Amino acid sequence: MSEIVCTECGAELRLDDDVIQNEILPCPDCGVELEVMSLNPFQVALAPEVEEDWGE
Repeated sequence: MSEIVCTECGAELRLDDDVIQNEILPCPDCGVELEVMSLNPFQVALAPEVEEDWGE
């Protein structure tokens, strides 16, 4: 199990060992979505917002 700190609120999150790169993880405290950027070293960042393209 790995532990990370939410980049938004500072909460500690425990992750299973089977987490994969580019996986989206919700913070249980503030609800922000974090994206796994790298596994070695383990890094997360705020996940990009999904925007509506309105058929463009």
